[in-house]
Amino acid sequence: MNQLVGSTTFKSNTILYLTLLCLLSFLTFCSTDAIITDQEIEATVYYFNSETGNDQNSGVSIDSPWKSLSKIDSLDLQPGDRILLAKGQEFQDPIIIKNVAGADDAPILISTYDDRTNDRSDFAFIKTQGHLNAVLVQNSSFVKIENLSISAGPIPGEVITERGNNIMRIGVKIDVSEFGVFENIKLKNLEIKDIFYENPGIDRGSSEVKTANGTQSYGWGIRVFNERSGSLLRNIVIDSVHVENVSHTGIKFTSPKYGDDFGIKQIQVSNSRVYKTGGPGIQMSGVYDGHIFGNKVDRSGSFDDSRKWGRGSGLWTWSTSNVLIEHNSFTNANGPGDSAGAHIDFNCSNIILQYNFSANNAGGFCEILGNNYNCSYRYNISVNDGHRVKGENGAFQEGKVFWLSGYNGNKPRSGPFNSYFYNNTIYVTESIQAKIAIDRMSDGILISNNIFHIEGEAKSVLGDQYNPETEGEVNTLNTVFKNNLFLHNESWPSDYPWQDDAPMFGNAAFLNLGGFSIEDYTPKNRDLIQNKGVLINTIPSDDFGLYIGLEVKQDILGNPIVGLPDLGAIEIQQ
Repeated sequence: MNQLVGSTTFKSNTILYLTLLCLLSFLTFCSTDAIITDQEIEATVYYFNSETGNDQNSGVSIDSPWKSLSKIDSLDLQPGDRILLAKGQEFQDPIIIKNVAGADDAPILISTYDDRTNDRSDFAFIKTQGHLNAVLVQNSSFVKIENLSISAGPIPGEVITERGNNIMRIGVKIDVSEFGVFENIKLKNLEIKDIFYENPGIDRGSSEVKTANGTQSYGWGIRVFNERSGSLLRNIVIDSVHVENVSHTGIKFTSPKYGDDFGIKQIQVSNSRVYKTGGPGIQMSGVYDGHIFGNKVDRSGSFDDSRKWGRGSGLWTWSTSNVLIEHNSFTNANGPGDSAGAHIDFNCSNIILQYNFSANNAGGFCEILGNNYNCSYRYNISVNDGHRVKGENGAFQEGKVFWLSGYNGNKPRSGPFNSYFYNNTIYVTESIQAKIAIDRMSDGILISNNIFHIEGEAKSVLGDQYNPETEGEVNTLNTVFKNNLFLHNESWPSDYPWQDDAPMFGNAAFLNLGGFSIEDYTPKNRDLIQNKGVLINTIPSDDFGLYIGLEVKQDILGNPIVGLPDLGAIEIQQ
């Protein structure tokens, strides 16, 4: 009996053991199979060669490339897939990427390859005629585009009858038209130039440049759109691109702001050059959380072609929040209105401009418009900004080296609120009339530790953004205006209600006055400059300050700030 029980127990244990062993082997087999399957999934590489390609080829071998980029429409793109264009070759079809998704570690890549027959360029050339978009990425995520030279225009000789500011030709368009979250689009090492909607010779009319953003059709460099309510476009990186000779804006982000939410979040524009744009260089509307750094914007608002708008700041923001703009240069902006180096248009908050070089911009240096909260210019250098004179050469707006305006569209004037302006270096030569405008509705102003090296007589003017400011009672509450260095008594308007409570006077003795580099504005007058700054605290009634903090650890050149800050943007070294 005991033997039978023992035998039965043994058999039961054996069966259980074998069952568990089989189950474990099955699970191990399934797991191993899954791993093998994952490893066997390989991305597909598609080759395009406009000279040796044939659309009857397989397209998946360097020796059997396709010819036409229209083949992209038929592809079922998967994470890690690559679309490679032969270097140095020209393609006339647009690149259209719609409703595709790569992965974080396996983006869909559009780039180039060496076709072994030439070394003419590191780029492949997209030159489209008659298409509205040379490159379109729509409703897609995890896409990277690099190493392309892009131009777009009308068909030569085409008679264009359909026009309007909602019809545009774009070098690279990133677009959201469906509901969802779309993310991680990167543009790198692109050349985008010669983007025009019209053929040469069109006469826009003299009033066109006076409209807010233009009413006709233009060419744009890069446009990032999200106009689908409830959708989100995020993590957009534009790095090391060159935009040149487009009839309107070089790089532009556009999304409505839905209450307290934004349609575009987390953007980066870096290490890029934007040159001779007919409109602004860089512009963003409805954006939250951005970093704009290392860019050079020159000759925005260009009018060297009648197809260009002829007006535009180097950079400006509207209905945008939490953006840091640093280590850029904004030079030679042109236009009868606006056209500052970089300005903060209305309905913004937490926009900080620091460590930028601004020079020869017709509209001016500092411009903060209405309904803006807690914005700042700090540790920047401005050279001969605001030289435009109202009434001359069609100008309908004064150039201003410093401007706070309550203008915010068709609404009553309001603000700006809590504007911080400190440790900037401003130089204006004697031949330029330096003009200052502070709206009487401004509430919360801090102006400290700046160098106002204005050789001539500074003049106060009324703000004149479309609805000119009128005379009236001035609000000087919550103002901290102290501890600035002026070249002489006339370097700030003496008739202004806003006056420095503790001014200093003297010559900073810059290294190379009138030069065009940051180092040129290194002060040599150590006794006048060194440790003469004051610590920056929040404006009375402001409980917030700046979103990245008021304290600055280094100057515009990266020199550490030791002890009390020096005056201006450059810390004198020991």
